[in-house]
Amino acid sequence: MTLLGACDAGNDNENSEDKTVRLGVVGENNEDWEYVQEELKEKEDINLEIVTFTDYRTPITALEDGSIDLHTSLTEIFMDEINEEGGFSNTTIAYTNLNPLGIFSDKIEDVEDLEDEAEVALPNDVSNESRALLLLQQADLIELDEDKGNMPTTNDITANPKNLQFEELDANQTIRSLDDVDIACVNNNVAVDAGYIPTEDAIFLEPVAESSKPYYNVIAAREDEQDNEIYQTVVDYYQTDEVKEVIDDMTQGSSIPVW
Repeated sequence: MTLLGACDAGNDNENSEDKTVRLGVVGENNEDWEYVQEELKEKEDINLEIVTFTDYRTPITALEDGSIDLHTSLTEIFMDEINEEGGFSNTTIAYTNLNPLGIFSDKIEDVEDLEDEAEVALPNDVSNESRALLLLQQADLIELDEDKGNMPTTNDITANPKNLQFEELDANQTIRSLDDVDIACVNNNVAVDAGYIPTEDAIFLEPVAESSKPYYNVIAAREDEQDNEIYQTVVDYYQTDEVKEVIDDMTQGSSIPVW
């Protein structure tokens, strides 16, 4: 199968014999994109190839080196952080969902029941760790230096009345740590992939507010490909009421479309 390259797609979309788009996703639960895949093939003769990754950083570098054409599943704040760190050009071309972060536990049913010196698993990448710390603050477990905005670290905790102990793990390992820690801050899609329903199983779920926008998931392309007509067609087929229904069924209402 020939990859739809950046130059070919940008210069001659209509005449290109091969309309294949390699889309990077994180996790195995992708019924929304599988639905779009079928629709694009049937109605536009576009081959959407879904490429699965197990971590959040690799889709960014894969897009940059041309291994894939688009990626989804990442929050904009995380992508921007890795872009700045690596000098990459991943660019948002559309928003998809807001996946609220949750606090999960196999040991307690309410955050108020957390004991002193409890162990807490946090995602170890900067943006997800910051988001998790903000979630713990929203749950009244810690207080953070407000001057740090959306990017606090554990060094910015100004009050920790329960003397919580933090363990930093890869984001996709947080849900697997529940046997070893008291609570874990878990990304929505990681929880869903593990068979959890965040709206039912989380003991505390991230509130949705205007401040949530940095955590919207994106569809991203390389900067010089952001106006590619085929990629915009992919966006159009995703941002539909039918896909909203698929998302709702797939996540039991735990994922919120934001278009």
